[in-house]
Amino acid sequence: MTRAPHPLENDRQLLATVALLQQTLGHDLQALYLHGSAVGAGLQPQSDIDLLAVVGHSLNLAQRRVLSTGLLQISARHPAVAPGPRCLELLVFSQADLEEPGVAPRAELVYGEWLRDDVENGKLPMPHGDPEYALLLAQARHQALPLLPGSDPLRLPEISPQQVRQAMSQALPALLQGLHGDERNVLLTLARIWRTACCEDFLDKERAAAWAIAQLPTPQARTLDYARRAYLGQLIDDWSEQQVQARQLMEHLLGCIGELP
Repeated sequence: MTRAPHPLENDRQLLATVALLQQTLGHDLQALYLHGSAVGAGLQPQSDIDLLAVVGHSLNLAQRRVLSTGLLQISARHPAVAPGPRCLELLVFSQADLEEPGVAPRAELVYGEWLRDDVENGKLPMPHGDPEYALLLAQARHQALPLLPGSDPLRLPEISPQQVRQAMSQALPALLQGLHGDERNVLLTLARIWRTACCEDFLDKERAAAWAIAQLPTPQARTLDYARRAYLGQLIDDWSEQQVQARQLMEHLLGCIGELP
């Protein structure tokens, strides 16, 4: 498959990350994809660079250490400050795990800025399962851009609509627990879940929010639009005086999701 050009074709930060993966994993790096905002509606001021890799075998401790410490140097600390480097998010899956039928996906390694303190203190990312990985894989299969020859997104597992719904249901409790302090992300993610559950497609946060806003009562629509505009960098959001509105919107979105057949 001919590798398609991507919006970060000459980005130094991305090139450094690809080089780190190639040098550390060698021929065991079977596929590498760019996904998320960069291949959707476009990177927003606080968007991460999202990468997904597939390896032939489980990672050893030395590989985990080299990748984790290398990513610490390449990734920006959260919150990233434009026009500097962005935060990186990397998911590494083994081909064997992806081929396991009917089993929730398990990641060999996960790196994101929320793990920086752990990694800096010497804690290495180990294999980890999360319902959200099924959603990321389902979206990546349809939208990801290959960064290496032979990285056809269709080699990623096909996630059925039933599996997507199950994964969203399983991911909700952890998502809701994070509302306080992460209001913008939680509310926009709930809007995406509602859209996916309703239409069986995957929209970026901005477009999913716009779709939801058009269907919400005015008070809830106003709150979601506040989160949407903050995501787009049009304002700096402060939820300290909007805790009631955020919770009301969360409960309304949950009700909309729950009413779907």
